[in-house]
Amino acid sequence: MDLQLAGRAALVTGASAGIGRAIAVALAADGVRLAVTARRRDRLDELAAQIEGSGGVRPALIEQDFMQPEAPQRIAEAALAALGKVEILVNNAGGSRAFKLHASESQWEEALTLNFTRQRQLTDRLLDAMIANRWGRIINITGKSEPEGINGAFCAKAAMHSWAKGLSREVGRHGITVNCIPPGRILSEQILRNYTPEYRQRQSEQEIPVGEYGQPEDIAHLACFLASPRARYITGAVIPVDGGLRRYQF
Repeated sequence: MDLQLAGRAALVTGASAGIGRAIAVALAADGVRLAVTARRRDRLDELAAQIEGSGGVRPALIEQDFMQPEAPQRIAEAALAALGKVEILVNNAGGSRAFKLHASESQWEEALTLNFTRQRQLTDRLLDAMIANRWGRIINITGKSEPEGINGAFCAKAAMHSWAKGLSREVGRHGITVNCIPPGRILSEQILRNYTPEYRQRQSEQEIPVGEYGQPEDIAHLACFLASPRARYITGAVIPVDGGLRRYQF
């Protein structure tokens, strides 16, 4: 299927590894002009080389710590300067924050800032131009709704789901869609760091209906579709990509 993405302009956050990197590579393969941002410049350089090596256009690289208060403004300005406009925003930056029963206020603030506030702020800085252009795609990589315990990231991602749904109702008339993708167990640096091979094998065999962990490309394929004109009538949705792992019905 031709996703009709060639020539579009996209910004992908958290693009240096894992899901964000796979989404950037997939968008570039569909002819999208890219700006990518992350903290690690060496990883961004590797991503740019991979895209160029596959025949794509070198993306604009924005090295930025997402936690810094000025990050949303700097990222938005750099992306607009490089691309002229941002039609597709992939909010992928974030990270798990498992807490004990009594977490500090600073821990909560950090988790919510990293996993919700900065995404909301960055989106806000790009929305007016999307509205003026009467076209836009906002894709949020979020998280599960069945936490095993207290995790600041999951609380923030629940806020993302609520915010995205509300935003979709405000901007739909302007040709802008807003959707969320909560990944299941997707092989990444974080997964490999946090879960032993024995745990991954046991979970694959006993809990995941398709019998294996997913690949970052499994998320990227859906992200590309949601970014395309083909997905014009899908908005306000939360679409899990988890091999059937989760038991909720949305």
